[in-house]
Amino acid sequence: MHIMSDHYVKVKVQLEQLKSTGEVEEADTAEEQVPKETPPASLSPLPVALEVRRDASKNPGTARNRSKSRTKLGNYDKSPNTKQDAPVSSHLDNVPSLQVKGTGKVLQEKAEANGNVVTSQPQKDIKSALSKEDANKIVKKRRPVTVDTSKAKTSLEALKLSIRQLKWKEFPTGRRAACDIYWHGVSFHDNENIVSGQVNKFPGMVEMLRKINLSRAVRTMQELFPEEYNFYPRSWILPEEYQIFATQIRLARDSDSSSPRQTFIVKPDSGSQGDGIYLIREPSDLRSMSTGAMGGSGAVRQAVVQEYIQRPLLIDKLKFDVRLYVLVRSLDPLEIYVAKEGLSRFCTEPYQEPSTKNLHRVFMHLTNYSLNVQSGNFVHSDSRNTGSKRTFTSVLGRLAAKGADVKRVWSDIIALVIKTVIALVPELKVFYQADIPPGKPGPTCFQILGFDILLMKNLKPVLLEVNSNPSMRIEHEQEVSPGVFEYVPSPVDEEVKVGVIRDTLRLMDPLRKQHTTGAEQEDILMEEGSVEKAGPEDHALPSLCLKQVFPKYTKQFNYLRMVDRIATIFLRFLGVKGTMRMGPTGFRTFIRNCKLSNTSFSMASVDILYIDITRRWAGMLPDSREAGMTLQAFVESFFYLAGRRFKSLPLREQVLSLLEQCEAALEGQGQDDKPRPLRAPPINPAQTNSPAPARRNHGYRLHQTLRPSAKANPEH
Repeated sequence: MHIMSDHYVKVKVQLEQLKSTGEVEEADTAEEQVPKETPPASLSPLPVALEVRRDASKNPGTARNRSKSRTKLGNYDKSPNTKQDAPVSSHLDNVPSLQVKGTGKVLQEKAEANGNVVTSQPQKDIKSALSKEDANKIVKKRRPVTVDTSKAKTSLEALKLSIRQLKWKEFPTGRRAACDIYWHGVSFHDNENIVSGQVNKFPGMVEMLRKINLSRAVRTMQELFPEEYNFYPRSWILPEEYQIFATQIRLARDSDSSSPRQTFIVKPDSGSQGDGIYLIREPSDLRSMSTGAMGGSGAVRQAVVQEYIQRPLLIDKLKFDVRLYVLVRSLDPLEIYVAKEGLSRFCTEPYQEPSTKNLHRVFMHLTNYSLNVQSGNFVHSDSRNTGSKRTFTSVLGRLAAKGADVKRVWSDIIALVIKTVIALVPELKVFYQADIPPGKPGPTCFQILGFDILLMKNLKPVLLEVNSNPSMRIEHEQEVSPGVFEYVPSPVDEEVKVGVIRDTLRLMDPLRKQHTTGAEQEDILMEEGSVEKAGPEDHALPSLCLKQVFPKYTKQFNYLRMVDRIATIFLRFLGVKGTMRMGPTGFRTFIRNCKLSNTSFSMASVDILYIDITRRWAGMLPDSREAGMTLQAFVESFFYLAGRRFKSLPLREQVLSLLEQCEAALEGQGQDDKPRPLRAPPINPAQTNSPAPARRNHGYRLHQTLRPSAKANPEH
């Protein structure tokens, strides 16, 4: 007994010394004390690469304190369930398990007859574990990620299922404390009081993906890169471009009277689920067009009229489109992921070439699910290969069986997705900065988009539209008995949509970001055909169904980001944080700092250019109440300035040359130490009625006409 007492004193002194250096910390519930009966000193302390497994989530308050001492060599934790002065025998029935960091192996301790504790792992295995680079790092069981689903709306069931699969924690009615992820159903502004975490919507995405704004964004890119952006049908914006539309149709028919009459599809600007879509063959067939554009005085619903795709690919004699899910994980740097599986949505009447007699047959011409589900011919199927809604891979399988180059189809679709997102990003950055200015507390954003793509008979993909709030329902309404409707599961929807939501959450996991470096994370996420390696909970999950396409293919597409570079200049000279429009002083400062004024282009001409373009764009954006120059108007003025300075070059080279000149002039000028702009002189209102120098050239009026090719462009 005397010997044991001496040993007790010796070990207690050892522990006190370790505590004084920070290598051992207090237990969660009480001060750790040495048991009355202790193993020989040769087994204490424990090996440096070993630790007692603990559940940090049970006591989050002390978890933060423990993390400070865990960064040192030789750290180990005692079990939080150990009682004070408990005899050794009380531990033998519940011996703590020790994990070797970096090996995934668990060593189970056991007691010999003499009370000594030994490990069942051979010593050589422990030495090999200690040789690993991360042997001195401590594995800490991660707390569950918290998700606020109070605003999720239609995606709720698929989201709940995804959270359960990930073993995360859901807050269906919200939470006072901040959550890691907020899942909104419609827009970023579903909840205005979020200052941290991650939100599944970008500010401005709803506005940018309306039919008119999407058409304008793609049209700007078509001006610069007509061949690269030929996947979007020719479009006209109504009512402002009605006269242009009518004139171009008349001229086309006069030049080739033998060609069949073309068909057009009219889409309301803010419509969804097929609402208000109809087909026409004559401009006079447009509905509710009795306004100033046509000499009338009625209200007009803004819309886009597009060329109707005449030769679609048919399967089972039916027209169909593809709903593909795309994750925009970040705007800066730009990160895009494409789902490996999508939905093919079929019409419910056999296809016929459009004619005056069948234009009204929406079940033949329109692929919208919300329309065709109302047809008596709609087939709900549990099979991924049959029915009115099938998986995209099942369609590709049928095409491959007929000898089609399926890899080429996928490649073309991925290129379409990347190019479309590149067209949207510049203005999305302006929206983002307006809601979350630099330096202001706020969440980060990500978003799942629904791309609707039509395959032509030659397998070329055509972009129909992009949905900011694609339906994530995994059930459908079905009449189970006469007059009785119930929601029943849809196996095809569940297969596709749950995987998209679950793997989006995995990619946005904030705790994984904290514990892996950027390079390590990318290696984990991009490893094809394997499960992510972030934790034991992921081993039960399938491999990611989302494939990164950008920045993976940056080299192939980065040259298209010219408008993005113009937007960076625009944001620099906005001035007031939170605004989306540039004032006249900001525009003058841009001209001066980039050294764009000279004797032939005075600052008075700059003011006239600003007023001319800004007023015209204000007329095209009737719902806007904010004054100033939008990004779209700034891009147009930039194109005009480029054409004025580099007249002998094609438009793309003009813009690129001006970009390089501006970026060189601004290099070295900090964001916060820009030269103080001189006060703009008052502008004579009479000057604004005289034609600006730009008017004589018409080079900056890019959005007034839509030209099929640069060759037919009379303005350049």
